[in-house]
Amino acid sequence: MHTTAAAGGDRCTVTVCRGCCCGSTEVHPDVDHPGLVTDLGDRLGTRVSLRVTGCLWVCGAANVVVVSPGAGARRSGARPVWFARILGPEENAAIASWVHAGGPGRAPLPKLLEQHLTLPFRRRRKQLPLTSPDA
Repeated sequence: MHTTAAAGGDRCTVTVCRGCCCGSTEVHPDVDHPGLVTDLGDRLGTRVSLRVTGCLWVCGAANVVVVSPGAGARRSGARPVWFARILGPEENAAIASWVHAGGPGRAPLPKLLEQHLTLPFRRRRKQLPLTSPDA
């Protein structure tokens, strides 16, 4: 029997930001943003959960993609990995390949993705409540 990283319900979740700056032709006019999401979904297939969400508040790093580990990897200490400037099919291919190999906590990060690592947005108490950048 062939097993995969998704076996046993231990599936990664890939979240694509499409908020105020990510997915914007004003920020990246030469990028086919809808095409990139479709391409990533096709590469990930049905074994991986792909979510498209609103703003993740890392606007200076657009386009942002977050790969969250499956439950088993998370129990072993793996944490979500945030990527910045995911602007082409090469980055999508590297993300999909890594996720299919196991993703965070399960497989080594491909060299191509090392240059795209970024930090998640962290709200400080003084910043609460958080308002939309469009407000």
